[in-house]
Amino acid sequence: MQFKPYAQGLTVAISLAVLAGCSSTGGTQDGSMDGMSGTGAGGSGSASSQGMESGQGTSGSEMGDRNAIPAERTIYFAFDRDTIRPEFESVLEAHAQYLKNHPNTDVVLEGHADERGTREYNLGLGERRAQAVEQYLSVEGVSSSQVEIVSYGEERPAVRGHDEESYAQNRRVVFSY
Repeated sequence: MQFKPYAQGLTVAISLAVLAGCSSTGGTQDGSMDGMSGTGAGGSGSASSQGMESGQGTSGSEMGDRNAIPAERTIYFAFDRDTIRPEFESVLEAHAQYLKNHPNTDVVLEGHADERGTREYNLGLGERRAQAVEQYLSVEGVSSSQVEIVSYGEERPAVRGHDEESYAQNRRVVFSY
């Protein structure tokens, strides 16, 4: 049988191809390959900033407008609460003004929680916090088409630790442009 050696070779080649296709290529926990884990939609690993770095489709005025984004991009919450604290209203008003003045700009509101509570509860709490910020922006006149909500719950802490100070910094909503 002359075909037997060819069949064995073909079987080995196919097996190697399948194995190579299934192998891991590394990457990060959030699926990105650039090592910029947790950058969110507006991080340096996003497509929009990559386009800016390569000079695709950006004019000087558009790049200058990116500097107009309010510097403070994090709103903090009380334990187990999703209500906006009065000290952060000025931050929300600045973001609302920016978004109204830039109707083609989108923002992702990333809701977070501290590690206390179940994973499911914290995902829901992060979502409720982001929805509270979205509602505030909507009342201020921001189009709902500009806003997207993502909840990370306890999965992406800003600070690792098991004390109240760490927990307080993890109860937040982050504006990600």
